[in-house]
Amino acid sequence: MASMRITVLGCSGSVSGPDSPASGYLISAPDSPPVVVDFGPGVLGALQRYADPSEVSVLLSHLHADHCLDLPGLLVWRRYHPTPPTGKALIYGPSDTATRIGVASAECGGEVDDISDTIDLRTWSEREPVTIGGLTVEARRVFHPPEAYGFRFTDSAGRTLAYTGDTGMCDDVVDLARGVDVLLAEASWTDSPDRPVGIHLSGTEAGRVATMAGVGELLLTHIPPWTSREDVIAEAKAEYSGPVQAVSAGGVYTV
Repeated sequence: MASMRITVLGCSGSVSGPDSPASGYLISAPDSPPVVVDFGPGVLGALQRYADPSEVSVLLSHLHADHCLDLPGLLVWRRYHPTPPTGKALIYGPSDTATRIGVASAECGGEVDDISDTIDLRTWSEREPVTIGGLTVEARRVFHPPEAYGFRFTDSAGRTLAYTGDTGMCDDVVDLARGVDVLLAEASWTDSPDRPVGIHLSGTEAGRVATMAGVGELLLTHIPPWTSREDVIAEAKAEYSGPVQAVSAGGVYTV
């Protein structure tokens, strides 16, 4: 049976980088339509290499710009493509997604685009799994300034993937990742006592989460252009004895 796969559309943290769009991950799983997790700047262009944008469902972890602001481009794609897609795009997101994306997509300042013509928008209900084809997704609130979620994916073969989204260190992210085959964890900076609480994980903390949760493999992501990938990887390896690597745009990783 085919395995669940992650194709990295973008993995640059906080902003687009010289070698990568911001956050976006294409999840391919047996018996499931293509799912894109987060939709930051540059993701729509990268997606076109791998899947028809008219056919994807989208899962938004939170509504910071680097995780959602290519969605207005997806609206344009669906509304004005010469071969219009059938039906609406399924999108799950935080409770204020319609306003956030509607403002970004509006014709003029002060207006809110009604995206309901194009989007079947559903809001996350924490710990209530949703099913997309053969893929089951559980959302869990994590420790980040806006309404923010991490995800746990289970495919039809029982393989498991956890994605932290953006989060500070918290019990919920450890519980979310408990025993998964692969943990895709943000690691936005190196470890330091002066880092603000409840924003991001360091490489050290990502490694600790992987160890505490007993995961099979750790993939690091959301590393900004100004942060050393090598230092983040080294920190994670000092805390976690399993396989560790930092993902790259265009990389494909099997769960």
